[in-house]
Amino acid sequence: GRALSSRGGRCASSLLLRAIAPYSMWNVYASSVSALAGRSVLMAHLRPVSSSRIAMSGASAPTQSYEKLKALLREVDALSEIQGILGYDEQVFMPPGAAASRAKQKGALAKILHDKSTGTEMREAIEGVRGREEDFDDVRVRANIRDAVDAFDKEARKSSELAQKEAQLESEANQAWAAARKASDFSLFAGKLTEIFELKKEVAAVTRPALKSEPYDGALDAFERGMRAERLDEIFEELRAGLVPLLEAINAKKASDPSVDAPHPSLAFGDQWDTEAQAALSRDVAAKMGYSFDNGRLDVSTHPFTGGAGPQDVRMTTRYSANWAEGFGATIHECGHALYEQGRDVGEEGLGLPASRALSMGVHESQSLLWERMVLQSKPFWEFAAPLFHARFPFTAEATAADFFRTYNRVSPGCIRVEADEVTYPLHVILRYDIERALFRGEMEVAEVPAYWVRRMKEDLGVHVPDDARGCLQDIHWSFGAVGYFPSYTLGAIMAVQIYNAAKADLGAGALEAQIARGECGALDAGPEMRIPALDGTRSAVFEALRSTLSPECTS
Repeated sequence: GRALSSRGGRCASSLLLRAIAPYSMWNVYASSVSALAGRSVLMAHLRPVSSSRIAMSGASAPTQSYEKLKALLREVDALSEIQGILGYDEQVFMPPGAAASRAKQKGALAKILHDKSTGTEMREAIEGVRGREEDFDDVRVRANIRDAVDAFDKEARKSSELAQKEAQLESEANQAWAAARKASDFSLFAGKLTEIFELKKEVAAVTRPALKSEPYDGALDAFERGMRAERLDEIFEELRAGLVPLLEAINAKKASDPSVDAPHPSLAFGDQWDTEAQAALSRDVAAKMGYSFDNGRLDVSTHPFTGGAGPQDVRMTTRYSANWAEGFGATIHECGHALYEQGRDVGEEGLGLPASRALSMGVHESQSLLWERMVLQSKPFWEFAAPLFHARFPFTAEATAADFFRTYNRVSPGCIRVEADEVTYPLHVILRYDIERALFRGEMEVAEVPAYWVRRMKEDLGVHVPDDARGCLQDIHWSFGAVGYFPSYTLGAIMAVQIYNAAKADLGAGALEAQIARGECGALDAGPEMRIPALDGTRSAVFEALRSTLSPECTS
């Protein structure tokens, strides 16, 4: 079941069996829903169909309104970067006693940001460029105008009071979640979670009134513009229908022959995996991947994420435990996000402007998935990585690259999403999607979430959930308002597998694998050139980008 799918012959949901990711990026997502960025991993394979629409030469002189708009957007971006640093500090360094003051700080900053983003100066600049995209030849200018107008229209529908309330509640909810998770008591978080969902319903209705017939579509659109619950239902239903019997077959095989799932003895999880050595190894591999520690840092947090303040300050976190594979995989995943951010365009039409940001969170997740699933879980990668493990952990000297590959790729159902294997991971995502949609539609009460969670985990994965901490409190997403984010993992997985296969085809038989085996990770760097699909605004941005040059059968 591990053979890579052909470039154009597999449907979207079957592709997911090869590439589903467990982690996310918390601070980055709020500023990353605009236009497709530059030096992301293999983004050369996200070209638009019509090259005439993105001619980079002969750009017309920017109008006075556009120049004013750029200046204002950069001021807003600078304030957003401050917001990012506050968020990172809150998750990594802030003392717990500062929670209340931090919530007030973030609320006050959110109000300033909202007022700056929707004030008279911004409105005048927006109206001066509205509908003028075709006056410019430079695709980045077009993207900046298109996305600035769209963002302004959405933000202007929101009052400054609502913006402030949203930021403050998310900070308060995050602290409540942390306390509830530590105590493994959902009741400590239920009140704030109820407020979060009610507020997100209000925000979706206010900012995206055209989607009121299916309120949850408004939440999805914040992360995957153009994506709708109706389409996700189709994808997830096909996934569930294929995965559940596949998992049953795997479990039956393991029961009849336990040796198929046995790790190499020296690779078994345990206290022998020194956390300082794990941290050193993570830094080694991140640097080899191309991550710049001059413009970033690697810390530890409860939940791995990527944050910071723009391409010159991209920070990431991971976590270490007796399960060496979890921390190592988290680092690789977050480094994929971080490389994407560090490679954003910092030129005149990029830095601080919409065109330097991600097209969607699915695009962002595709970059982390490309590394974590397509590279990390491949045999060539372990030919490169096994000697690094031997050096940091001498007790693994007898384990070969094949042993590492086999151990890392075991299928074993469990409670925790971020520790899930590639077969069971989609079922974790589907569970969260179903809960979000039911809460948005009023078909479920927040108090019902724990029991529903336990039942579905038993039905779908055959797993008993012993407590709230390993159940509905394990994820940070809802606590900071990322309702509608989880499907981005699945959409990113679709993109990652196709981008990887397209790269293999471009480089020739065995070339990419040989480079990975040598640790030449730069082969996955497409360079700083912009890659912005010419979208019509009515389709899923992810599917439209894929359809242009990759596998149309997977995007219908």
